Amino acid sequence: MAALSVDVEPAFRAEESDEAESRYVFSYTVTVHNHSSHSVQLLARHWKITQSSGKVQEVRGKGVVGRQPMIGPGQTFSYTSRAVLDGPVGVMEGDYTCVDAATQQHIEVPIAPFRLAGPHQVH
Repeated sequence: MAALSVDVEPAFRAEESDEAESRYVFSYTVTVHNHSSHSVQLLARHWKITQSSGKVQEVRGKGVVGRQPMIGPGQTFSYTSRAVLDGPVGVMEGDYTCVDAATQQHIEVPIAPFRLAGPHQVH
């Protein structure tokens, strides 16, 4: 069984946001670490985005940023994506579905909740 972990670094994108339009854009850089001795392929993603308005959006799809990357033993894979919220604060969490290339066993990799906070918000 593969041992995987995920780190996320969110950032507010002031140049793409418009407070008057209730449009708050955040980027987030995700790094997936493969601590196992087998290659693992990231097949699918599931995100739950909770906005400050209380609106909850769920996003599911194949791979990430149009790819289903193979992550070798001891390697990492990083990508950056975006989320657009209707308020200056939100929370994202989710999971990835991966497959161990050696055993073909599916692995659910949880992604801990992380906060998206715009300017002048308490972090």
